[in-house]
Parts: sequence; structure tokens; C-alpha cells
Amino acid sequence: MQQSHGMGYAEYGRKLDKRIVVEKRRQQEYEQCKHIVAEIDSHFHK
Repeated sequence: MQQSHGMGYAEYGRKLDKRIVVEKRRQQEYEQCKHIVAEIDSHFHK
């Protein structure tokens, strides 16, 4: 948690605004990964 998001679990648990920032970032990373996997997958099925 500290390396990925710059805060510890205690701070993450205490501060809602920081938790929202982290979760939005996680969602963006998830969407990017899905897009990359779909792109790679389409190249393998040609």
C-alpha cells in the first residue's frame, strides 16, 4: 500500500477522501489492463 499509493493502511482506513483517490486509481488501472489484454488477445486470434 505504501509503495503503490504513498500511504499506509491506517491512513487509508481513516481518511475517506484518500480512500476514494486510491479506489479511483485502482479502477483506472484495472480498465487500462482490460484494454491491453483485449488488444493482445485480438492480435493472437488473427
